[in-house]
Amino acid sequence: MTKKLFIGSLPFTTTNEELQKLFESFGKVVSAVVIRDKQTRRSKGYGFIEMESDEAANNAIKELNGSELKGRKIIVSEAKGIQKK
Repeated sequence: MTKKLFIGSLPFTTTNEELQKLFESFGKVVSAVVIRDKQTRRSKGYGFIEMESDEAANNAIKELNGSELKGRKIIVSEAKGIQKK
């Protein structure tokens, strides 16, 4: 079963591809998306990662929460209120 993670305090220049690459060292990434404003397409500074396994997701949370990405300390936690498929 997949597990969805919330990633906050992202640098506004972070791309979906960079986000995916950051998490791939912990396991298979099913999806990676940086949330953008619908009109300006500017990043809102947060995103979501879907990991293939709970173990990979938990390891990513443990290692990446509070770590630095492009000069900003990011927040990595389990996504709350997200319906599982």
